[in-house]
Amino acid sequence: MNLPAARPPATPPAAAPPPHGPRNATRAQRLALVLGLVGVLLFSLWYFSAILTPFVLAACLAYFLDPPVTFLQRLGVRRAIGAFVMIFLLCGAVMFFLLLIYPLVVGQVTILVQRLPAYAAGIGAVLREVLTQVEESIGPEFMDARLRDLAIRQAGEMLQLLGSAMTGLITRGIALFNVFALLIVTPFVAFYLLRDWPGIIGRIESWLPRRNAAVLRQLALDTDRVLSAWLRGQLLVCLLMGLFYAITLTLLGLELGLLVGLVAGLLSFIPYVGTITGFVLGFLLALGQYGSWQGVMVVMGVFVAGNFIEGYILYPRLLGDRVQLHAVWVFFALFAGGVAFGFLGVLLAVPMAAAIGVVARYWLRRYLESPLYLDPPRTGS
Repeated sequence: MNLPAARPPATPPAAAPPPHGPRNATRAQRLALVLGLVGVLLFSLWYFSAILTPFVLAACLAYFLDPPVTFLQRLGVRRAIGAFVMIFLLCGAVMFFLLLIYPLVVGQVTILVQRLPAYAAGIGAVLREVLTQVEESIGPEFMDARLRDLAIRQAGEMLQLLGSAMTGLITRGIALFNVFALLIVTPFVAFYLLRDWPGIIGRIESWLPRRNAAVLRQLALDTDRVLSAWLRGQLLVCLLMGLFYAITLTLLGLELGLLVGLVAGLLSFIPYVGTITGFVLGFLLALGQYGSWQGVMVVMGVFVAGNFIEGYILYPRLLGDRVQLHAVWVFFALFAGGVAFGFLGVLLAVPMAAAIGVVARYWLRRYLESPLYLDPPRTGS
């Protein structure tokens, strides 16, 4: 009986390649993704910097107005209606500033222009008296009349230069922005961003790489907590300090008290810069107006009291330790952003500083928990 020949064993079919490439991304791919995103972001900021300002400003407004719109939505108000109400109120506040505050500021600038020679003469008289006393104290061999006249003349020129720069900054400040972009584009873009804000955030969250989604989500929440706390607290500090300085200096009779107060309050957005600027401006203007040290000391007392209120009452209550943005870091970020991208960089400076700070603290925690830090020192020979 002939048995059938044995068949060769069947070769198993080759495994089909996965439909979407390898299942695990390599370190090089992750690094390329991060560097590519950072490169595209920086290139976009540089290439489109001339037109990005209204859109970034609109995004900042949408971010700032999202909590009240969300609160209205929880009360049953449709998000589109809540967004329209908040944008309408914001435009109303801007119109209030343009119709009421801006003419007052322009009036103060007009007074500054008219009174600048008198201020320079008053400061020169006080400075001449001080230098004369110094000359009598240390002797004419160290201080002669020519040096005294040169110091007085230079002080007057510096005051006029400061006044001219301040006048030009205020009177032509609106020209720094595109009026059409500010009044038309920014509110409309802010409305649509505010209306669709939850969907935009959800879509961005869905694009996060699944491997690091939880970490990136936590970093974003930490950044939002730091940034929102800093913005709310700092804006309240600016408003309260501006009102304090403007009202107090005006009641004391300083002719340009409103202008000095508004400048000091606005610049309080940069830590310590508002108080220092207001102190210097108040000192010079009081010296030129009163021509005596008594009036100057009263004005200086206002800024000393304001610095105490800001540093020991407002900052601990409105910002506190939860903000985690050091004043030097904010100061550097604002100036670095302004130098790199102008006004657009100033808008992005604080959000970028908050994000970098959160990431730096995360990596510091990782380092303190890693063998690089915990590795014990070698013992023996």
